[in-house]
Amino acid sequence: MNPKKNVFPQQTHFIGVLLPDNLTRAVEEYRRYMNRTYGCRSGHATPVHVTLVPPFALPRDYTTADVVEALLRGVPQDSGFSARTENFDAFGDRTLFAAVRPAPEWNRLKNAAETALRGAFPGCLRKDPRPFHPHITVANRDIPPGASTAALRVLSGKKFEEDFPVDNMTVFVRKGGGWEAAQAIRLDPP
Repeated sequence: MNPKKNVFPQQTHFIGVLLPDNLTRAVEEYRRYMNRTYGCRSGHATPVHVTLVPPFALPRDYTTADVVEALLRGVPQDSGFSARTENFDAFGDRTLFAAVRPAPEWNRLKNAAETALRGAFPGCLRKDPRPFHPHITVANRDIPPGASTAALRVLSGKKFEEDFPVDNMTVFVRKGGGWEAAQAIRLDPP
C-alpha cells in the first residue's frame, strides 16, 4: 500500500487583520486557559488576528512583496472601520473563537483583498463555498472531543465584548510550524 502523498502545494501566505494590544492580550489569556485546561496548543504560534483570506500557496515565481503590492493596488486605503467582538462561539467541536459582529465592511474588505490576489496570482486562491464569518480563533484542531461545550460555557461567562479598529490588513507568512506577520498595510477610515 502506498502512503498518501500531499498533492497540494504548501500553504505559504494568508491575509488577516491584527488586533490592538489590549484584545491580543485578552485572547492570548483565553488561549492559555484552553492550553491549561484542555491541552490545546494549535494556533498558539500564530499572532492573534481575524482571517480575511485563508492560507494559500503563492507560486514560487512571486514574493511576499508582490502580495503586498497587489493588495496596495487593489484594496482602497480608506477601507478601515470599527468592529466589535461579541463574546464566544464555536464551529462544532473543531474551533472555539471570539465572535466578531458581522458587518458589510468585513465582506467588502475580504472581497477586495481576494479580487486583488486573484488578479495578480490566478489560480492561487480556492473558492470557499461557506459564507464569510469573521472571528478570532482561541483554539482549533486539537480540542478534545466534547470539550467545546464546557469551554464555551466558561468563556461565555467572561462577556468578551469590545470595540476595535480595523486599521490594518496584514500579510502573514509561514515560518516553520507557525505563521508570522510579515507586513501590515495601514487602513484608514473612510
